[in-house]
Parts: sequence; structure tokens; C-alpha cells
Amino acid sequence: FMNSRAPANKRYQPTEYEHAANCATHALWIIPSIVGGLLLYFHSDDHWEEVSAWLYGSGLSSLFIISTAFHTITWKKSHMRSVEQCFHMCDRMVIYFFIAASYTPWLTLRELGPWAAHMRWVVWVMASGGTAYVFFFHERYKVVELVCYTAMGVFPAMVVLSM
Repeated sequence: FMNSRAPANKRYQPTEYEHAANCATHALWIIPSIVGGLLLYFHSDDHWEEVSAWLYGSGLSSLFIISTAFHTITWKKSHMRSVEQCFHMCDRMVIYFFIAASYTPWLTLRELGPWAAHMRWVVWVMASGGTAYVFFFHERYKVVELVCYTAMGVFPAMVVLSM
């Protein structure tokens, strides 16, 4: 069901099964993510809960919408290679913003110690930096991109150490 691993300087080419699975598993969560984000927003008790709910819901919905669009365009092997390239970059960029959006409620709505106030901004700076990295170095240094995603996923959690 899967092709062999791609060389370091090439993009992996999924099989038909993988394309179908990618499209289906991402598309499946578009409506629930929108509904969940709206429920969080409308059940918010104050301004910061509303902001956090909006950011998280938008980040989650955007992740599924953009990934579904990218995988669908890629699957259909369209003649629009520039559109495919644009959506591939957006797919990578939205991951950074989703990570930041996922940390925002936790860093904003809980008393987590002195680092949390700074980390809530640092996580968005990291998302912006990751986006710039994808824009300028897309598909060139895959290990660096992996390190960026991992660091952004782990680093904000270190706020717990300041509690």
C-alpha cells in the first residue's frame, strides 16, 4: 500500500491508496473542527476564553481544510503544478500555526508561572519563523524542518518547569 521511501532531496510520492486515505482522513474532520471551535467560542465566559477558542478553532479547521485541499490537488495530478506547490507550502505552514493555536488556550487561561506570559508570545514568533522557513527553504532541509516542528511542539510545554 506504500511506495519506497523517497531520497533526501525528493518528495515522497504516495500511492493511490495513500492519496485516498489522506484526503478522507483530513476531510472527515473539517465539519467537526468547525463545530467544535464554534461550541468552544459560544460557551466562553470571558474575552480571553473567546480569543483562545477562536484561535484554536481556526487553527484546527485551517489545518484540515488546507491539508484536504493540498492532498486532493496532489492526488488528481493536476496540470497546475504552481497551485500544488503553493498548497504544499501552505500545508506545511499551517502546521506551525496549529501548534501555536493549540498552545494558546493552555498558556492564556491557566496560571502556569512566570514563563507562561512570555511563552504565549514566543510560540507565535516561532510559528512566524517556521512559516518564513517554509517560504524560503521549502523541501530543501527536511531534517531542519523536523527539528523546527519538534522544538515548537516541545519547547512551550517547558513552562511547566516554572510552576
